[in-house]
Amino acid sequence: MNNTQSIEAPWGASVFGAASVDAVPDLARIRVAVKETRQQPGEAFEVTRGGVNRVREVLRGRGVADAAVSTSRLSLRSSYNFIGSERKFIGYECTASFMIELRELDLLETVLVEIVEAGANQVEGVEFDVVAKKELRARARVAAVAAAREKATLYADAAGARLGPVVHIKDVDSEQMQNVYRSHSSPGGGPGEGDLTPGKVSVSAAVLLGFSLLGG
Repeated sequence: MNNTQSIEAPWGASVFGAASVDAVPDLARIRVAVKETRQQPGEAFEVTRGGVNRVREVLRGRGVADAAVSTSRLSLRSSYNFIGSERKFIGYECTASFMIELRELDLLETVLVEIVEAGANQVEGVEFDVVAKKELRARARVAAVAAAREKATLYADAAGARLGPVVHIKDVDSEQMQNVYRSHSSPGGGPGEGDLTPGKVSVSAAVLLGFSLLGG
């Protein structure tokens, strides 16, 4: 008899439950970068810093607080152009990348245009989210427990038994649920991947419950 046909230590019923709560996004995270190449490293730093300052001024003008803009990550590297087997030095490439949290979603396209005009020559992505994710996650967890209990009751009734007390609760990492519940509504991966339509955000939760069983 193989392992799928025997239970070495029977103790009750173990069931999996999952649920998701949908919400309209009220937050956008914009990942942008200012990238400049110059012949001298100091000059590359200077023009990049100027672009970052202009972007920040645009954001302040739109009411985006400095706290909503992550600290810039600054990098400097030598840049080359390859022509056949030859490598030609172009200059020093300086990149400052940062993330902006925007809560006025109606301003999203306007802000994107303005920060690009100010010097953000790379827009790496836009991700939609919700501010009250903790509360939505709590609702999803309650619904996941209810789904698990309903499933366990169905199995117990079919087997001629009754559910006893819960003897085991195991939270399942919601990040592992991405194949079941997408983070966004679009089938191709959701907003932020070439789509500026917020759609919806699904906050998921999953749980493994263990019940003791009573005689029918």
